[in-house]
Amino acid sequence: MADGYTGADLFTDALESYGVDYVFGNPGTTELPIMEAIGESDLEYVLGLHEDIAVGMASGYAQTRRYHSHHDDSITPVGVANLHIAPGLAHGLGNLYAAKITGAPLVVTAGNHSTDFRHEEPILSGDLVEMADQFCKWSDEVLDVEALPTMLRRAFRVAMTPPTGPVFLGLPLDVMLEETDAEPERLGSIPNAGSGDPAQLEHAANLLAEADSPVLVVGDHVSRSGVDAVTAAVELAEATGARVHGEILSSEINFPTDHDQWVSYIPPNENLASMLMDTDTVAFIGCSTNTTLTRHEEALVDPDTTCIHVSDDDWQVGKNQPADAAIVGDPGLVLQELLERVQGAVSSETVEGRLEDVAAIKEMVDARMAGMGEGDAEDDPRSSKAELVDAMERVAGDAYIVDEGITSKYAMLTRWNLAPEQYISNKGGGLGYGLPASVGAAVAEGQRDDPRDVVGFIGDGSYLYYPHSIYSAARHDVDLTVVISDNRNYRILKNNTLDLLGGEEADHEFVGMDFEPAVDLVKNAESHGARGHLVETPDEIEGTLEEALATEGTDVLDVLVHD
Repeated sequence: MADGYTGADLFTDALESYGVDYVFGNPGTTELPIMEAIGESDLEYVLGLHEDIAVGMASGYAQTRRYHSHHDDSITPVGVANLHIAPGLAHGLGNLYAAKITGAPLVVTAGNHSTDFRHEEPILSGDLVEMADQFCKWSDEVLDVEALPTMLRRAFRVAMTPPTGPVFLGLPLDVMLEETDAEPERLGSIPNAGSGDPAQLEHAANLLAEADSPVLVVGDHVSRSGVDAVTAAVELAEATGARVHGEILSSEINFPTDHDQWVSYIPPNENLASMLMDTDTVAFIGCSTNTTLTRHEEALVDPDTTCIHVSDDDWQVGKNQPADAAIVGDPGLVLQELLERVQGAVSSETVEGRLEDVAAIKEMVDARMAGMGEGDAEDDPRSSKAELVDAMERVAGDAYIVDEGITSKYAMLTRWNLAPEQYISNKGGGLGYGLPASVGAAVAEGQRDDPRDVVGFIGDGSYLYYPHSIYSAARHDVDLTVVISDNRNYRILKNNTLDLLGGEEADHEFVGMDFEPAVDLVKNAESHGARGHLVETPDEIEGTLEEALATEGTDVLDVLVHD
């Protein structure tokens, strides 16, 4: 046992100096020096009963703290997860992938065998750096304790520098036990992505001014830049008379959905998506997932359409469509620069004519989406997804929502006028992110002076991936309400079967897509320390949800819904 100041002590001191309050993890033998050091520090360790839960909690925490940091620059918006060697890191890859797609600023670490022992190929061995690399901005291992301060500083800076995302550091056992007199290095300031190339800004402004019917497609990098970026998107839309849509698989609120120029989120359907982007000029602003779930037969955007691309991630600029104007920069700053150049360049008569077109398309789209989530089971006593969402909005209209409702998602997005910084969702598509992310988000929200209610809106299939996330919430007295939209099947897979293979439901067996017998989700939640509630009819939703929100601690509502 080391008597002096060790690499593990240096690790925890560095986290504290960078403003970290929580470490999410699942411990193992190679992490024991770190666990000992955490016990002697002011850090709080949040136990996840599975490594992927720990990563999901850290990611939901980071996404939420990023919103908080827009209003308080003393906050370091980073989630930290500590995992256990090769199998533990492998367990965490699902939500490490989700963190990458959603751009969560995350520092993931894992213990490893001592550097002078690996040649014997002990159990749990593996190439941690290679394993994590494809899902990270940077993946590396600390092989000398003297390098630890620089590599930790670099890890935090890489995670927070736009485009934000996860990094990985391996922490060998011998390095963590080695004594050192090194100290944490100061983090320094984090730059934004700048306001863009002036020549490209001028070109983009001219294209918007000269367009016949400009369309703005706003993506999640807009909200990641802060509420001022959302405001700038609104002002640019108003100055140009542009029609506005959210990118496919939007997971944040990038434009107020009650604005007259907002039309819809673009659905992951080839025909609808291509129809909504069928115009002469499209500006893709902060987009990264704007394509269909499976292969589309025709181009989503006509090759002759003029395309403007804006992103803080240069990889996204011109990725799937040619970029006639290409601007790499902070979306909020770029939008403000475009606004200054467009103002006065578009006449009020032109704006008025464009707005008439927007209103006509909006009316058509609203009519098509009016019944989203209502279903057609008239005699079914269970709630429709629309009824569930409407009841939630009435009771918890100002709550912070973490969404992995999957087939209930679009009922929420089309019926609830969510505000910027009120909503995050699973952008990566892999199930099992939303529930642990809800726990992490609630931990983060609890740090505010005036915390909002946090509601995890989770499909039953998603909930069953990691129901033991509830243990972490209950163990740490997290104030969280989970609402399960429960149709007792993988409805998304049934829908995709019909889309991909055709036919009617009676034509398919739907192998492995029904939960029969059903899991008792109420007892499951109670077994992990939460209060469980079964909600069988629409009339029960509001009262049960009101009671749950009014009660401190963790509540799980299993709301039965029909398809």
